[in-house]
Order: sequence, then structure tokens, then C-alpha cells
Amino acid sequence: MLMPKRIRHRKEFRGNIKGKAVRGNAVQFGEFGIQVTEPGWISSRQIEAGRLSIVQTISGQGKYWIRIFPQKPVTSKPLEVRMGSGKGEPDYWAAVVKPGTVLYEISGVPEDIVRAAFNKVAHKMPLRCRLAKRSTH
Repeated sequence: MLMPKRIRHRKEFRGNIKGKAVRGNAVQFGEFGIQVTEPGWISSRQIEAGRLSIVQTISGQGKYWIRIFPQKPVTSKPLEVRMGSGKGEPDYWAAVVKPGTVLYEISGVPEDIVRAAFNKVAHKMPLRCRLAKRSTH
């Protein structure tokens, strides 16, 4: 699963997600992409599950790109621990996505197979997604 090699701070604030994606909101590399329509976090496990479903569906033809990277450490406290005594330990890594962010891209594959692949990916994502095509200009 994806995670950063090194980081500045071991623990981060939760933060809040405002506005729409300004960068990473257009299909750049492939012909088709899957785009998020609501804000949220996507864990590294979910990113990997989406990648595996793409690999299985396109079955060796074409090329795919992962456009997001999990660089936010999400902490959690163990079960049945009393309140207080500081912040929990880092539990998993998540990618923060704004509405309009492109998650994956595919090229060199027919559109019906791309739709099937992205439909499987959308079922594995915690957020609502839609298919995006590359603009011609």
C-alpha cells in the first residue's frame, strides 16, 4: 500500500476541506478518468483496492495512472481507552480529495471496458464518483 517515505510531522490535525479542486481536476494522461464529486478522505487501502479492480478488469491491455497519493496520517486511539492522555498513534494514511479531483485514468482500452472498470472502482470508494473524458482542446 502507498505511504510516504519520510514526513515532517508524525501527527497532523484533521483539517477541513473547503472548495473545489483547482489542480488535478482534469484528465491529463489517459483518455478516461474517474472523478470525485464530494469532499473526503480516501485511505491507502481503498486506493489499492481500486487499483486492483482496474488491473483485473482491463486485463493487461492499455495503461492506467493513479492520480492521488495518501500523505495524511490519520490517528486513532485503541478500543476501550479513557478520554484524555493525548492524541492516538498513526493508524493509516489517507489522501485528502476535493470535489472534482481525478483519482485514476485509463487509456488504450475500449470505452465499455473502461466503464466496467470504473464502475467497480466507484463501488470501492467511500465517496460518490463519476466518469470523466479528456477534453479535446
